[in-house]
Amino acid sequence: MKNLITIGLPSKGRLKEGSVNFFDRNNLKLTINGGERNYFAEVKNFPNIKIIYLHAKEIIQRIGDGTLDMGISGLDLLNESASNLRQKIEVKKKLDFGSANVVVAIPDDWIDVQTVADLEEVSFDFRDKKNTRLRVATKYPNLTNNFLVSKGVTQYKLVPSLGATETYPFIGSSEIITDITSTGKTLKDNNLRILKDGLILKSQACVLYSKKKAAKLQPFLNSLK
Repeated sequence: MKNLITIGLPSKGRLKEGSVNFFDRNNLKLTINGGERNYFAEVKNFPNIKIIYLHAKEIIQRIGDGTLDMGISGLDLLNESASNLRQKIEVKKKLDFGSANVVVAIPDDWIDVQTVADLEEVSFDFRDKKNTRLRVATKYPNLTNNFLVSKGVTQYKLVPSLGATETYPFIGSSEIITDITSTGKTLKDNNLRILKDGLILKSQACVLYSKKKAAKLQPFLNSLK
C-alpha cells in the first residue's frame, strides 16, 4: 500500500494501556480483528496505518533496523540499546506515562555506603580483601557500565538478570543491583535502598521514529498532540 505507516505498540502492561489512551486522545481508534491475542490492529478511518503489538524492547530493535516506521517504547530501553541503533532513531515526543527511574540499589544494612563514592571504596575492599569483584546484577548493562565508569567505579562485575533483579542480593547472586523502579516499594520490600546519588536515568514512554522514514512520517507525527 502506498504511504503505508507501520507502528509498534507495547504488547502488555502499563505501556500498552498508556499507548492506547494516547491514540484515543489523538482520535486514532484502534481496532483488533480476532480478539485480544491478535498482535495486529488497524486504525479506524486510516487504512494506511498498521499497528503491530510487540515487546517494548523489540520495538526499539525494529525501528532501528527499519522494519517499523515508528512506535512507542521506554526511554530506558532506547538508551540501553547499542549506539549504532540509537543513532537511527529520533525521539518525537515524551509522553505522560511510563515514568520510572533506573537506579543503583544496595542492601539496606550497608549503613556506611550512602553514595557512589562510598561504593567505590567497597569495590576496592572486595578486590583487596576477598580477591573478587563486586557483583552488580542488572538488565541494563550498557547504562550501568556508562554510569559507574563515569563516577570512577571500575572494580565490579556485571551479572546479567532476566527478571526479579531485586532478589539477586538475597539469593547470593550479586551484592548490589541496578534496576528500574517507579515507586521504590519493591526495592524496599527486598531490603534494598537507592544510593543518594544513584539515579542513572529518568525514563518515560516516548514516541520514536526511524530517521530514514522522517519525510514520510512528518505529516502524521506533526498531527500528534
